[in-house]
Amino acid sequence: MKPCYILALSALLPLSSCGQGNGSAGLPPMNQSVPVPLGDPFILLDGDTYYAYGTHADEGIEVYTSPDLKVWTKAGLALHRNDVWADRWFWAPEVYRSGSLYYMYYSADEHICVATASSPLGPFVQEDFRPMLPDEKAIDNSLFIDDDGTPYLVFDRFNDGLNVWIAELESDLMTLRTETLHPCIHMSQDWERIAPTVNEGPFILKHLGVYHMTYSANSYESPSYGIGCATTSDLMGEWTKYPDNPILQFPGDLVGTGHGAFFTDKEGHLRYVFHAHHDRNNIHPRSMYITDASFETGSTVDRLRISPGYFMPALKIP
Repeated sequence: MKPCYILALSALLPLSSCGQGNGSAGLPPMNQSVPVPLGDPFILLDGDTYYAYGTHADEGIEVYTSPDLKVWTKAGLALHRNDVWADRWFWAPEVYRSGSLYYMYYSADEHICVATASSPLGPFVQEDFRPMLPDEKAIDNSLFIDDDGTPYLVFDRFNDGLNVWIAELESDLMTLRTETLHPCIHMSQDWERIAPTVNEGPFILKHLGVYHMTYSANSYESPSYGIGCATTSDLMGEWTKYPDNPILQFPGDLVGTGHGAFFTDKEGHLRYVFHAHHDRNNIHPRSMYITDASFETGSTVDRLRISPGYFMPALKIP
């Protein structure tokens, strides 16, 4: 991991919204490259293997594996609806390791949840069948561990369209300290006003003492779905959006690009994984793409850059 950015404590390995399961319809013939059919993708490097999770299956959350980020194999369901609260709408998983346990943060039936497993392949289960905020809808929960070891959960609430909030977690990494709930960002820039009120899919990086939070705006169904970024020097303070947002929208021939996550590859390079619409005429099944990311020197604060030069990982057909 490069010292210029912090995803979590060294004990935690980082592995991201809406939409029902994509199903398998519309995949190209076997003699063509087949995309990995994940929306809201998230990648964990654990040992020598990459694990990808995302929105796709109706019965839970799938996991795919790869040695090189280029060719992926479907490994099955990492989380099954019989092992957790709720039985529908499994969206936007992220997986982190702490000690001998893996924690999966995900949405189910429009509520934020967390489940644990002893392997990144699962099975992820809940001992207590309940969401993290039982009495209200919320989605897209993402874990961030600060330099002092304090864990935070950033996620979307439904109290003004979709908008991003943050709260501290207890040391068990599963219990929200609801008294610390704090608003971060909501729809405010012109490029975000193409579709309904949406700021979602948050993910936080820390660089030179400044927190950078990427997020997606516009409906995931819109071709104009894109990625913006906001910064703060205090997680519980005010966030300021980049004035030149979006930082990724319509790269190459892709439309509907959004809801991604950062990870560090085997060579120590910062990468970004995101999804796009299946093609210009079909949203589903959404496809996973990977690109490079970096921080570039700015006049006051360094800026997070996501390269438009993406590549499409291929799914290995048995």
